[in-house]
Amino acid sequence: MTRLHLPKPSLVASDVDGTLIDPSERVSARTKAAVAAVVDDGVPFVLATGRPPRWVAPVVDGLGYAPLCVCGNGAVVYDSATDRVLASSTLDVDTLAWLADIAERTLPGCGLAAERIGASAHDAATPQFVSSPEYEHAWLNPDDTAVARHEVIDAPAIKMLIRLPGALSGEMRDALAPLVGDRADITYSTDHGLIELSAPGITKASGLAVVAERLRVDPSTMVAFGDMPNDVPMLTMAGNGVAMANAHQEALAVADEVTTTNADNGVARVLERWWG
Repeated sequence: MTRLHLPKPSLVASDVDGTLIDPSERVSARTKAAVAAVVDDGVPFVLATGRPPRWVAPVVDGLGYAPLCVCGNGAVVYDSATDRVLASSTLDVDTLAWLADIAERTLPGCGLAAERIGASAHDAATPQFVSSPEYEHAWLNPDDTAVARHEVIDAPAIKMLIRLPGALSGEMRDALAPLVGDRADITYSTDHGLIELSAPGITKASGLAVVAERLRVDPSTMVAFGDMPNDVPMLTMAGNGVAMANAHQEALAVADEVTTTNADNGVARVLERWWG
């Protein structure tokens, strides 16, 4: 389904993995040209991703443009042009300890990790990702620091990650959510046994709300693109929420329209209506 006659958006926000970049994790030439046309027209283009700031650089290189970024599922607003963290929200140490206990009781055998934030994407003073010995990565993570379990939860974190190989992420979320209640926000960006916990109310939508206020943009005039459950809040808040054809059912269910897959330039195809 498409929405051909909408007015030109005043802000474009896009998820990265499974959405803006193709399955080879590249920005296609067509997508790069579409984003350049948006920016040349004076319309802000924002990345909204579960990635931490330090994993944004390859996308910036592919775009040839350094945008404002909502990172860590909304926990961080990051200016990639100046390598500055503009705002962040964290889980405190007491909450991390409480969540770790609940996770280990509810999901036996799980591993824990924490994503932290410094003043910039590459703040050497802050070990930005730490994991317990039981934690098995759902993707390649060359900058991991393995530590004792208690060290995972001994400093505030923008995200706690809980990994249970062989499990389904949706089932993990459903098991934990009733126990966690409103003390943390739970989501996931892969189906492969990984859930991500942030401070209460922190989502991509809350991060984009900070950006929209900063840019004096009404979210109802925004178009947003995504493919996974962690994109649902921003697809819902945007005036036009666009899911990829390869999207998870939860994203498809809330989308205003569905474009083609990330392998078939789905983001570019929608942007070209206004900037073709």
